[in-house]
Amino acid sequence: MARWLPRSTDLTRFCQKLNRVKTLEDDMMETSFNRCLSTIDLTLLGIGGMVGSGLYVLTGTVAKEIAGPAVIVSFIIAGFASLLAALCYAEFGARVPKTGSAYMFTYVSVGEIWAFLIGWNVLLEYMIGGAAVARAWSGYLDSIFNHKIKNFTETHVGAWQVPFLARYPDFLAAAILLVATAFISFGAKVSSWLNHVFSAISMGVILFILIMGFVLAQPKNWSTQEGGFAPYGLSGIMAGTATCFYAFVGFDVIAASSEEARNPQRAVPRAIAFSLGLATGAYILVSVVLTLMVPWHTLDPDSALADAFYRRGYAWAGFLVAAGSICAMNTVLLSNLFSLPRIVYAMAEDGLFFQVFSRVHPCTQVPVVGIVVFGLLMALLALIFDLEALVQFLSIGTLLAYTFVAASIIVLRFQQQKGDVPAPGPSGQPSAEPHEGPSGGELKEYESFSDKLHLVERDKSKEQREPGQLKAAFEPYLEFLSDFYPGEVVTVAVVTLMVSAICLCSILVFGNTHLHLPTWSYSLLLVLFSLGFLLSLLLIWAHEQQHSTQTFQIPLVPLSPALSIILNIYLMLKLSYMTWLRFAIWLLLGLLVYFGYGIWHSKENLREPRAQRVSARYVVFPGGSLEERVQAVQPSSQPATGLPDTDSEDCKR
Repeated sequence: MARWLPRSTDLTRFCQKLNRVKTLEDDMMETSFNRCLSTIDLTLLGIGGMVGSGLYVLTGTVAKEIAGPAVIVSFIIAGFASLLAALCYAEFGARVPKTGSAYMFTYVSVGEIWAFLIGWNVLLEYMIGGAAVARAWSGYLDSIFNHKIKNFTETHVGAWQVPFLARYPDFLAAAILLVATAFISFGAKVSSWLNHVFSAISMGVILFILIMGFVLAQPKNWSTQEGGFAPYGLSGIMAGTATCFYAFVGFDVIAASSEEARNPQRAVPRAIAFSLGLATGAYILVSVVLTLMVPWHTLDPDSALADAFYRRGYAWAGFLVAAGSICAMNTVLLSNLFSLPRIVYAMAEDGLFFQVFSRVHPCTQVPVVGIVVFGLLMALLALIFDLEALVQFLSIGTLLAYTFVAASIIVLRFQQQKGDVPAPGPSGQPSAEPHEGPSGGELKEYESFSDKLHLVERDKSKEQREPGQLKAAFEPYLEFLSDFYPGEVVTVAVVTLMVSAICLCSILVFGNTHLHLPTWSYSLLLVLFSLGFLLSLLLIWAHEQQHSTQTFQIPLVPLSPALSIILNIYLMLKLSYMTWLRFAIWLLLGLLVYFGYGIWHSKENLREPRAQRVSARYVVFPGGSLEERVQAVQPSSQPATGLPDTDSEDCKR
């Protein structure tokens, strides 16, 4: 029976396949897309993705039911939390200006299977998000006409009472998605222009709301007679923060568009910063005027802004608010339809998804097959499915992507850069490059046995250490870590940090409610997992990281990504168990696609080395008595002829 068991070498090779990372081209600016988007284009795309129906609906809902006027504080905290994730996207978008967003960032730093699962989840997230916004758009327009469209459809088509299906087919939602799909297919410039139009109208309406709102503001609506500024206390503010956090989902469209940016190294970080700042400012200011115009406890959660103007005697302003809301929802639709086909294109281009989706139209220079297919699927979802039960799925996919991107930032920052590894010599052998020793002698370096060792003896107190190596100041205390390959200890520490964060957040969320832990064990576990998280963070910080780069870098690494990781995990664990169940089913389907297709067609298969041409790398130290004979390895296609004398001499120092 033992012969049927896989050998350890086969298991090792299989695990290496799962965790192989994407090899980036030398010229990352080369693309089949049209690099035509400026910083303004990207900024407006980001604003369109974030400032949607949430500005007109979410503010009133959170203010009345969760936080009161303190919804302002909730948006401030949520904006800061989103900034941590956005900065991670900004650094990756500048360093890796390729389409694919979180999928691509995970692929180049963490590994293939993790990247596929992130892309697989983001794919469903965009489809459900676009379909849900289309139904909201349809419902909002229908409410303006006193639900005549709904009544007509139910009368002449019929109503359904089937689980997971909508009460009636929403032809208007499907139609708007098909129209948007047609416009997106015309190219990035047309999509950007259309987004400019809707964003300009939306921002004009927001400006009108702010001006009129401050004119009609009544400070007494924050007084104690009306319940005060924070009627639900700190718990209400934090609960509101968890809800408001999802209002800022959408800035990743900028990272997904980086392959179509003219100057992504500068445009992507600036566009993310500008769009997130403007979106945060809009949410905060609209929340201020809304809760000052009318008492917070009298707000209508479904149409808070329009109702507030109506009650103050400006019914005509409700039509402007409705127009702004519809335009804002149009920008979100365009954002979803713009990003989704590009992520699918990136997966197909790497061989992990069906190759047909990697086709780019020669004229419009967009992945037209992906746009049409997923536009039709999105329209089908909006037409017949009940999306309310699936909307929470958006949250878990987004938060998981944020978590992996933050972890990828830490891993990539502490990895050696591509140029740090000696280049091969003309004969296929890595060149033995001389290095200056501390005593003035030369060091000669040859190819390593494990293809991981990179040893050069230097004066450790004065050397310029490579990324991923232990800092000189910590070497006397952590000398046993200096034997590892640069970056290996950091990778293990990142995994430990994420496990500690999951355990810590699980105790915080479920410790008192579901697990019913005694106080002493609850406190002990919190302390233990907090120590694990902090020690992992300190261990990462004790290593050198990349500093010499010409692109944007997120400050305070590894602290900033670590805070983003623990926040995202906490919010994921707050979601319902049904969301996790659906998430697990979708992951299983994704694994079937990956192991049935992706792992066999991955382009990294073609790049895997078939044979090692060099067996070992040795370092010869100055003043030593070590002698080494360098024997070149002949290619298998050539006869084993004699070598020139210069290649068979002893290398002595």
